[in-house]
Amino acid sequence: MSDNIIEEVNTIDTKPVVVEPSLQLKTGGFWMRFWAFIIDSLVIAAIVGIAVKPLFAVLDWSVTGDSWYAPFTIVSGFFFYAYFVLMTKYFKQTLGKMVFGLKVQKDNGEPLDWMTVLFREGIGRFINGTMLYLPYLIIAVAPNNKSIADYFADTIVVHEAIYVQKV
Repeated sequence: MSDNIIEEVNTIDTKPVVVEPSLQLKTGGFWMRFWAFIIDSLVIAAIVGIAVKPLFAVLDWSVTGDSWYAPFTIVSGFFFYAYFVLMTKYFKQTLGKMVFGLKVQKDNGEPLDWMTVLFREGIGRFINGTMLYLPYLIIAVAPNNKSIADYFADTIVVHEAIYVQKV
């Protein structure tokens, strides 16, 4: 009986050590980012409805306009871009991304700087918005689910706590 115990101890001690494969954060796919954008759009609509529309009503300004340069459109656009820029800079995610556990980070792992965020959220969203949001479809087929804005700004959207094996 004592021989069996010694054999078991020896086999445990001589087993090879298994090294964990290197892992990376899983990228946020098209549908996760789409639903996050829908939530963000609802948040922005609520902010505009609570803050801007009453102000325009008090000032007796029109909230309708046929052109992109109508005062209400300009103010609403300011809130749209400010929301995305400030939330991404200070939290690395918007409320929609928070709901789905997504965050924005630079490809090289450095902290997000103002120019990166302004370029990604400002110019990238403007380009996507002027083309009827069709460039967002590239997320579905691009490597690492990157949008055009991600390519321009050298950023990536990842899940906060889901890892995949590095390829």
